Amino acid sequence: MAIECIQKRCYLAQARVFMGHVKPGFVVLVTLTFLASIIAYVYDFSLMPVTHPLTWFNIANQTKLYNVVPEGLSGKKNVWNFLIKQQTIQTTTTMEKPSASVSTEHISIHQYVAHPSNYHFILDEPDKCSQWDPFLVLMVPVAPHQVEARNAIRSTWGNESSVQGKAVLTLFLVGLTGGPEAQQQLEEESRQHRDLVQSNFVDSYFNLTIKTMVIMDWLATRCPQANFSMKVDSDIYLNMENLITLLLAPNTPRQNYITGYLMWDQPVIRNKNSKWYVAEELYPEPKYPTYVLGMGYVFSNDLPPKIVEASEAIKPFNIEDAYVGACLKWLGINPSGAPDPSQFRTYMNDPKSQDLSKLITAIAGSPEKVVEFWLNVKGHK
Repeated sequence: MAIECIQKRCYLAQARVFMGHVKPGFVVLVTLTFLASIIAYVYDFSLMPVTHPLTWFNIANQTKLYNVVPEGLSGKKNVWNFLIKQQTIQTTTTMEKPSASVSTEHISIHQYVAHPSNYHFILDEPDKCSQWDPFLVLMVPVAPHQVEARNAIRSTWGNESSVQGKAVLTLFLVGLTGGPEAQQQLEEESRQHRDLVQSNFVDSYFNLTIKTMVIMDWLATRCPQANFSMKVDSDIYLNMENLITLLLAPNTPRQNYITGYLMWDQPVIRNKNSKWYVAEELYPEPKYPTYVLGMGYVFSNDLPPKIVEASEAIKPFNIEDAYVGACLKWLGINPSGAPDPSQFRTYMNDPKSQDLSKLITAIAGSPEKVVEFWLNVKGHK
């Protein structure tokens, strides 16, 4: 028994000596192996292609990389001036907020892609409002190639620079032309008419929200002295006399006011085959807040800077008028019904049977119809 105990103590002593010599080397070996595995895994992962569902923005822009302008159109840096690390525009892409502090803020690209600080003007008329001092500014979003539409407006309601003693300014806003020849023609048109504003976003249907937000920023930074502004589509007949009468009415508010053709309880379209499709990721609510139809809405000129501010908090989606409605809801501002809602019309089945002289807006549908509607009213005076 004594011999067995001696043998056991001997074995235990030998084991302790073995472990004392082997354990440090073994730990080092395991650690090195583990680190090598991590490096190999990270290297492998970095070579894997990143595949995410496309967003409405990069479908519209048909581009894989997106360069953010470091300063906003107003020349002020703000929380949406992020740096991009050569990542594709995808749903899960995140950006970092430049900051002097150690902490960084991550945010989805959806959160700021429509904010106007990401774009700058190529063509501009920054002194127009200081020279003109307009009561009303009409901003017309139009495609660069739609010269006929611009000329139709220039020869009709866009040529009415003074109505009931109030100065009216009409400007056209366009995006990128898509080629040097088209750009040269646009610049020549700008020199001739001095009524074009161009920003560096891709001009497409899906980018109308960006286009609208750039309009809002131009009004906020270039024309704060105006009393009212109006976003009006290029295929719209506009009766300037009736519009000015509405704005001069004593019961028309001068602040937090927007009116036009109101849209209530509109469902969000989830059908992917529809041009009005909006993914739940971009707008999760089943219905839009009350908004004003984008064909033509008029608003007090204190709203543009507020809407630009709201766009910092509201995810952009590709239904521009509903997006403005979402910004207004965030601001706690409700669109106002017009005193006579019938003055804001959509399509007219038989324009000749209607009294156009009583309207404010109606969808004409083409440059020729814009001229026809305008002549129809002028001829009856």
